[in-house]
Amino acid sequence: MNTDQRFPLVAVVPVTGTPAEGALYPRLESRPSGLTKTSYALVDHLRSVDKRSVQRLFGLLRPAELAAVDEGLALFLGLSSL
Repeated sequence: MNTDQRFPLVAVVPVTGTPAEGALYPRLESRPSGLTKTSYALVDHLRSVDKRSVQRLFGLLRPAELAAVDEGLALFLGLSSL
């Protein structure tokens, strides 16, 4: 989460433990990220939440996982030519 932003909202990509396939559902490994089990980002469920409602940090994604989420977001938002 970028706390330096002046905007009161942040974009959130929820995660699920239910396996999913495709660029919009990148796999997120457990232990390295801080997640308790292997999860999948639900890029197509992108939403905005008030920064004040974010209570704690759940974990950090590895660079490759973050790149996969970024790729899914670019595809979902029409910012990619894929």
